[in-house]
Amino acid sequence: MVLVTNLKNGSTFLFEGKPCQVVKYFHQKIGRGGATVRLTFRNLETGDLVERAFQSTAKFEEISTTKKQLQYLYSDSTNAIFMDPATFEQIEVSIKILGDDINFIKEGEEANVLFWDDKPLSVEIPPKIVLKVIETAPGVKGNTTSNIYKPAKLENGLSVKVPLFIKADDFIRVDTRTGEYIERVVN
Repeated sequence: MVLVTNLKNGSTFLFEGKPCQVVKYFHQKIGRGGATVRLTFRNLETGDLVERAFQSTAKFEEISTTKKQLQYLYSDSTNAIFMDPATFEQIEVSIKILGDDINFIKEGEEANVLFWDDKPLSVEIPPKIVLKVIETAPGVKGNTTSNIYKPAKLENGLSVKVPLFIKADDFIRVDTRTGEYIERVVN
């Protein structure tokens, strides 16, 4: 058991039987009253963010999680299949755990998967990835005085707004957290 005051950002613990990870920690002491700890934590099974205040004497069961770097193979309608490159063991991760992040993982790329015991809880993808533009309208020549954007379809099927100078077959860097264009990548 661990006191709530010993939980810091990134700590994992059980709350109401569910594995959780601290996102934000704030210790508050007012006057002569007892201290409270305000936690923002993520339920690692559902991905929901929860914000709660606890007395400084509250205790939780600390859990141990491990991270493995796995190679993404493919996905079907319910699971994404990853492979451990050391043992060649295939591991299924529910599409619900990945959410929209499944769009940003390419076959053959590696991702960090967080496990609690042998149960996958989350998949950590890089904050920025490079994708190829498959289809976009041609830019209008001379229209470069303002920041005008046009839609572009990427190799993963997503559509993003890109500047007018981006053409089909260009590679662009995309922010995986927002799904927005960052910059053109020159090979």
